[in-house]
Amino acid sequence: MADRVPLDFDPPVRKLRALLLGVGDAELAGPTPCPDWTVAALLDHLMGLSYAFTQAARKRTDAPGTDEQPPDPSAQHLGRHWRSSLPVLLEELATAWKDPAAWTGTSRVGGVTMPAASLGIVAMNELIMHSWDLARATGQEYFADPRTLEVLVEFLSQGPAEGVPGLFGPVVPTDSEATLLDQTLALAGRDPSWRRPPRRWVRAAPAA
Repeated sequence: MADRVPLDFDPPVRKLRALLLGVGDAELAGPTPCPDWTVAALLDHLMGLSYAFTQAARKRTDAPGTDEQPPDPSAQHLGRHWRSSLPVLLEELATAWKDPAAWTGTSRVGGVTMPAASLGIVAMNELIMHSWDLARATGQEYFADPRTLEVLVEFLSQGPAEGVPGLFGPVVPTDSEATLLDQTLALAGRDPSWRRPPRRWVRAAPAA
């Protein structure tokens, strides 16, 4: 059924699930490319967006998060069992957008109503951008299907250069040799060169 819809969520969901396996407990308090978000807050955001965009695909306009902006991501909101619950939410997201009906008409999420086809692209952009965020924050490699990135570049190129509050930051300049992934990141307001800062190791005091 995936070949009947504009975008296939299965590959990026599989990639993100693999990234989750590389997140150690010690990294949850570390920084991410998203200003003021720790890894734990990013994971909390991924939980919320997976649920919200699943409900949008199913046209469930009475679901929580449909009519109001979600709360700010927070490490305190991240449940203890995120390692088991987030993969389930991601699989539900991928399954929901396999239905051709998900891409028709209009849909609503976070108090915003828009064409369902556009909302599906926004959902894919959120998934890929935050997967890259997680990969960079935890020192892992990330890649995405060029065909999907081409759709995102075309979509993001239509937005204002100053960004869209709550969705995309101001466009980051890139050179002519930027990869397709870097172009997508820059159009979404990401700095493709972001790296997590070196860890500071504290040497234990010698025993008395």
